[in-house]
Amino acid sequence: MKKKVTLKQIAKELDVSIATVSKALRNSKEISEDTRDKVKAFAKLYHYRPNNIALSLKNRKTKTIGILIPEIVHHFFSKVIQGIEEVANKKGYNVIIGLSNESFDKEVINMEMLANGSIDGFILSISKETLQQQDYHHFNETISQGMPIVMFDRIVNEIACDKVIVDDIKGAKKAVVKLIENQCKHIAIITTKDYVSVGRLRTQGYIEALNEYDIESQSDLILKVDDKLVSEDYIDVLEKEILDLFHNNPNIDGVFAVNELYAITAMKVARKLGKQIPEDLQVIGFTDGVLSRHAMPSLTTVSQHGKKIGAVAAELLIEKLENEVEEERVKTVVIETELIERESTK
Repeated sequence: MKKKVTLKQIAKELDVSIATVSKALRNSKEISEDTRDKVKAFAKLYHYRPNNIALSLKNRKTKTIGILIPEIVHHFFSKVIQGIEEVANKKGYNVIIGLSNESFDKEVINMEMLANGSIDGFILSISKETLQQQDYHHFNETISQGMPIVMFDRIVNEIACDKVIVDDIKGAKKAVVKLIENQCKHIAIITTKDYVSVGRLRTQGYIEALNEYDIESQSDLILKVDDKLVSEDYIDVLEKEILDLFHNNPNIDGVFAVNELYAITAMKVARKLGKQIPEDLQVIGFTDGVLSRHAMPSLTTVSQHGKKIGAVAAELLIEKLENEVEEERVKTVVIETELIERESTK
């Protein structure tokens, strides 16, 4: 099947902006007759057909932002939404939230549905299945048609859009260095499969921290659990895998977990084994949610400042929407993490 030509490709071939192509195809008087004729002739030659994404953005403004997230119950995503809404509402924008439920197909369908005249731009975090498949055509297509995207948390560098992230490597290193300085000698990590970018980067931070203190990383202390275990439905399976980790490595005295559910579960399993926290085992998680604050004992954690991430993402998107420029510039904003010390460490 012949690949469909896009607004971006037409603009590149004719050495004009995407906005110029879009306006010319709509016969806008802002564009000279000569340019309109050239654009229309080129579009006809290559059988260009405008889609609803382009029409939604260029024909009218909805003053609505689409938020696409993997899950709604996660504390981090709820804080991001809160930050987005506060900024959006102050600037006269509404938000619509779509859920991918970690599914590639649902992510694509949600984007198509929301872009069909409902919104002006997207703020999104990529689903695990999309990251696994490495199929990003729906992002590129959306951007090529002139609808801006801002990614946060789970991103891919291949997509030319604004991004808001935390330094996952640096945040993980802070946590592991804390355990090392607290005299932990055998530090395990509970993480995700490598295709999930944040889990991969936090694992890298764990290894780098060990190396900086001349501690050799050991594969048997790195537990990579299946992603479906980040769910209450599979908590028994998660507990079993962590129990096996402790049984196979009885000297573990420190655990760094890449999310708070893994960390809380590790503490639960450790207590069942008769370990005292933090006397026998110190634990640090990532993401400072409700579970971290109300766990027994309370969990030392790396805070991502989700609300700030959402606020910055909204600022970036609205700036794109309200200040259209000829030259496309993208930026990545890094939000600093913070280690919040509680009762699970000494």
